[in-house]
Amino acid sequence: MTPGSRRYLHPEAIARIARLELRARAVVEGVLAGLHKSPYKGQSVEFLQHREYVRGDDLRRVDWKVWGRQDRFYVKEFEEETNLRVTLVVDGSASMNYASGPLGKYDYAATLAASLAWLALSHGDAVGCSVFDDKIRASVPPRTKRSHLASVVEVLETPRTGRPTAFMPVLRSLAETLPRRGLVMVISDLLGDRDGVFQGMQLLRKRGHDLVLLHVMDDDELDFPFEGPTRFEGLELPDALACNPRSLRAGYLAAVEAFLADVRTRAAAVRCDYSLIRTGEPVDAALVKFLARRASMAV
Repeated sequence: MTPGSRRYLHPEAIARIARLELRARAVVEGVLAGLHKSPYKGQSVEFLQHREYVRGDDLRRVDWKVWGRQDRFYVKEFEEETNLRVTLVVDGSASMNYASGPLGKYDYAATLAASLAWLALSHGDAVGCSVFDDKIRASVPPRTKRSHLASVVEVLETPRTGRPTAFMPVLRSLAETLPRRGLVMVISDLLGDRDGVFQGMQLLRKRGHDLVLLHVMDDDELDFPFEGPTRFEGLELPDALACNPRSLRAGYLAAVEAFLADVRTRAAAVRCDYSLIRTGEPVDAALVKFLARRASMAV
């Protein structure tokens, strides 16, 4: 199946689903249809110790090798651990309000986050979530119960303040408060202090976390399709510019390409799994590509 398949949900279809939880369910159904190998392994089970057999123990847990050596029955005890601890960090700043299609950048990012949470919880992983702008505005700690998805959705639907982005204090706070190593997934348009983004990522890397950066950008931002006299207004700055966009297109596109090249280089330097995602791309198609690549990396 290819991303262009009609079986994938397009942004127009996703946008018609009002509730984020239902939207995530629809996306996950598309992901499962398009992904043949899951990168999730479910729960791992680690051997803990032997103990003597007592009446009523499951005979399948008897260690027959020990019985053969000692002529006594012992059963194996195991310690279950979640396979993964996922922390979703979603940019809720003012620049994420931009929308040229049915799903704006924040709605798209929230749908990605809810869908990833749904997938992880369904495989027994622990999921936490935070929404930030110049500080963390709402968060929920990692939990493994499937019912925890409602708490994640509640965080993602928290009213946003329209504040600008401040990456460094947010990522520093996460590095200091996340209790143990896991997978940290940042979903953002990265419009802000680029140095702060990757300095914060480096702090998380030093704490042993696996890092993912899902870079969500609107098609307009990448293609600059504007024609005729246009007034551009800043979402995080008070500046405005009235101009003929044709005179800006070449320079703008060159600046965007330089921006993306710099982001890719810096992400590689901190060993961060980076993906650029367009809001015009079907959400489940974007997730299939991302998860399939993660699965191939784990082989």
